[in-house]
Amino acid sequence: MAHSHKSHYFHLIWPTKNRTKWISPDMQSRLYPYMGGIIRNHNGSLLEIGGIEDNVHLLICLKNLDNYSYLLRDIKAHSTLWIHKNFPDLKEFEWQEGFSSFSLHFSLIDTVKNYIRNQEKHHKTVTFEEEYLKFLDGQNIQYDKRFVFG
Repeated sequence: MAHSHKSHYFHLIWPTKNRTKWISPDMQSRLYPYMGGIIRNHNGSLLEIGGIEDNVHLLICLKNLDNYSYLLRDIKAHSTLWIHKNFPDLKEFEWQEGFSSFSLHFSLIDTVKNYIRNQEKHHKTVTFEEEYLKFLDGQNIQYDKRFVFG
């Protein structure tokens, strides 16, 4: 084949350390665009972002997977530094170690966008822990429940 055509979609999820409720709506309105900039710097696109006070969901598109693990590391590390700089009273802020990354087919993009947009409503009836385990089970990921949440 004369040309290569690539498009990779991922639903990313990670909580704050110990699921501490650090991410206020004011912070979200500034943090989310910053995270989008990190993704753009890695030649990716942020298609949707949302969450609540103790977790974040991102839907991203990447053309190149060569530096995927660096992208994830940079999003978490640089957003933490940005929070410490812009919210001096949150010097203790940390993301939980690790993350979840679920690949998805293009046909599911609108469904996942809608799911991410409705995180506040969703978490009125489902805890982060319940949601997360459902994702792991839905992807047939083997885990030991004692070690999932750090």
